[in-house]
Amino acid sequence: MPGGARWVPSGDPSDYQSQKQCKKTSFAFYQAVRDLLPVWALEDMRLMEALHWEEGGKVSSYTPSEALLYALVHDHLAYARYLLNHFPYDALAVPSKSFSCCQSAAPHLSMAVRYDRVQILREILRTLRTFPPANRAAYLNRHGCQRVELGKTPVHLACELQRAECLALLLGHGACPYATDCSGDTPLDYLLQLIRSSPHDLRLKRLCLDSLLLFMPGGLPPATRHRLREDRDTWWEALGQELYTWLSGASPPNLFTLSMQSLLGALPANRFLEALEELPLPDFLRPLALKKQIQK
Repeated sequence: MPGGARWVPSGDPSDYQSQKQCKKTSFAFYQAVRDLLPVWALEDMRLMEALHWEEGGKVSSYTPSEALLYALVHDHLAYARYLLNHFPYDALAVPSKSFSCCQSAAPHLSMAVRYDRVQILREILRTLRTFPPANRAAYLNRHGCQRVELGKTPVHLACELQRAECLALLLGHGACPYATDCSGDTPLDYLLQLIRSSPHDLRLKRLCLDSLLLFMPGGLPPATRHRLREDRDTWWEALGQELYTWLSGASPPNLFTLSMQSLLGALPANRFLEALEELPLPDFLRPLALKKQIQK
């Protein structure tokens, strides 16, 4: 849980008292966000100079990025929206080492997925629309810490935790479904492994799989397809005949899938949900994961 760096006493009693006071005020801010206090009260607290104690005796206030992490943990939508609207770049910047072990990760997206904060994730993705396209793509596809998160992207995490709504949002806004983690596994590999290791209660797994495949018009990576062919009987039973023959390359996708892949690929990533709502499609033609999004 984020909350301030470890402190090594210098032997000076005044340093100890300062560090102790910072801990108290820091925890008070954490509690205030947890208790969903009004935004104005939280901002008054956040900007207190003696709020945050860092290693070496440096005293500072919490950054918008660090405050957004607290808002994500405690699902404070109003505060998250305020931070993203008033400090769009600072709110999505990498937090200090006290909050993030890896300074190259994208902790806000990962935190939103991990805690299933769909509404805050939508706000983050709206904010990313203001970023230059290259920066937006880099942020969406940024890998997590190699040591702690094994280099997972937010899409990997959404598949691993079966966050179907988060997955649809990330993919619709341009996240890459083909990214690999530090072991070379794709998000699809994560889902297939989940289906194989736990073939019961497949609803969420299949919902995530269906959403992911709609954003993969280029087909499966050769290595994944090869693994499916190597163990035909197991995968045939786990996936069903129609899906297995498609994923293994023995048959093309069905017409519905091809149509939806073409349709979704034509939607602009910077206004994905709005564009989807504008399409004159009957409800039964909308993928379930995406349908749930536009009904909110």
